[in-house]
Amino acid sequence: MLLDADIKAQLAQYLQMMEGDVLLKVSAGSDDVSRDMLALVDELATMSSRIKVEHAELDRTPSFSVNRIGEDTGVTFAGIPLGHEFTSLVLALLQVSGRAPKVDQRVIDQVKAIKGEYSFETYVSLSCHNCPDVVQALNLMSIQNQGISHTMIDGAAFKDEVESKQIMAVPTVLLNGEPFGSGRMSLEEILAKMGSGPEASELTDKEPYDVLVIGGGPAGSSAAIYAARKGIRTGIVAERFGGQVMDTLGIENFISVKHTEGPKLVASLEEHVKEYGVDIMNLQRAKRLEKKDMIELELENGAILKSKTVIISTGARWRNINVPGEAEFKNKGVAYCPHCDGPLFEGKDVAVIGGGNSGVEAAIDLAGIVKHVTVIEFNPELKADQVLQDRLYSLPNVTVVTNAQTSEITGTDKVNGITYIDRASGEEHHVELQGVFVQIGLVPNTEWLGDTIERTRFGEIVVDKLGATDLPGVFAAGDCTDSAYKQIIISMGSGATAALGAFDYLIRN
Repeated sequence: MLLDADIKAQLAQYLQMMEGDVLLKVSAGSDDVSRDMLALVDELATMSSRIKVEHAELDRTPSFSVNRIGEDTGVTFAGIPLGHEFTSLVLALLQVSGRAPKVDQRVIDQVKAIKGEYSFETYVSLSCHNCPDVVQALNLMSIQNQGISHTMIDGAAFKDEVESKQIMAVPTVLLNGEPFGSGRMSLEEILAKMGSGPEASELTDKEPYDVLVIGGGPAGSSAAIYAARKGIRTGIVAERFGGQVMDTLGIENFISVKHTEGPKLVASLEEHVKEYGVDIMNLQRAKRLEKKDMIELELENGAILKSKTVIISTGARWRNINVPGEAEFKNKGVAYCPHCDGPLFEGKDVAVIGGGNSGVEAAIDLAGIVKHVTVIEFNPELKADQVLQDRLYSLPNVTVVTNAQTSEITGTDKVNGITYIDRASGEEHHVELQGVFVQIGLVPNTEWLGDTIERTRFGEIVVDKLGATDLPGVFAAGDCTDSAYKQIIISMGSGATAALGAFDYLIRN
């Protein structure tokens, strides 16, 4: 039995929701993965009379496709979709059976309107929390449009293929054999990359807002909810709803919730925001802010949005080390998410740049997967909590180098080493390795503001106790501000403060 009792009980409830028969076409060999895959498929068939199994020859072995009877839907799993991908399997079974996906009809219509033949392949690791969003989006597109097909490929089950195509980050998506994208992508983001999205005129024609929130992370979501609850016209424009929290795995310091994951929290935030009828404009990047009779926000696509007040909550992003080789070898050995990309470096030597909590936690996680980890810290001492340092120093396959300045990441077609300078002696050292994980903190997403609003020398927006900036009617919240600590719960509180401050400003002006 491949599934434990608890998972089977949960799965049985979902399978009762199937609306039609589904045929699983299975291509299996004599290897261990094939045997486990057959066990999974057979177990599914015994749990629902709607699931049929047929042996076939597919492009990859081991793999299986999920089809309507008499029709190939183009949904294939190469490997065993367990771990984080188990939900992808369940959704594929339900949607192929005829159950409608929980997606706006507008988006479904966009998918159905795509013309042409598109063959997508997504390389994943089953421990990757970013991968399911991509897999589920592309599966949905395949089910809704006969011209689209999608195969999920477990990198651990197809190591030779991963090596030959030099896949060094997950999720990595190929379209018709050519690179399409990497990292977390929502269904709307994929459609946008394919040229399907709202026209600038659709946004410019919108009525002015009372409060316009720029950024859809915890701060922006909180601000939008608090504003909308006042009964005023509220909009959110976001480059990616959820922001950096979408890339966060375990969250254990969100008060009253012992443990959750970033994507799960973001889904709850979006659901809550939608409860209040907030106008969400996703996948839109802010370009310029100007105060006239109203405050005008220009987007990268040329659209102009107007509002009486604005709350900036654009968050922050991972800081780059900006040394030769970092940009050149991104996704070719340079990575930023140990949870996602760590399994691709199994048995290899890697480095982690950064000795704070994030860096040390990454090193501890990677030490259980890779051959050896070298931690490189710029300062004379690690900055991580002592309990994390104690754990790190107890590991036999970790080397810690402090007072070291990374000068170059080397390689040819992929990473082969890292060079650093001993800051005490000035000596240069080179370490041969296959992967580099950068974990050196955050930089605020505020460059687009220019001199419009007062910012610190680090680029953080200066705000007062009401969340107000030095530009009347403009407020800010979250990690893009000069708040002392960058935490989800603090961002939510500052978002609420900014919304209440904006409402007070509207009353008085």
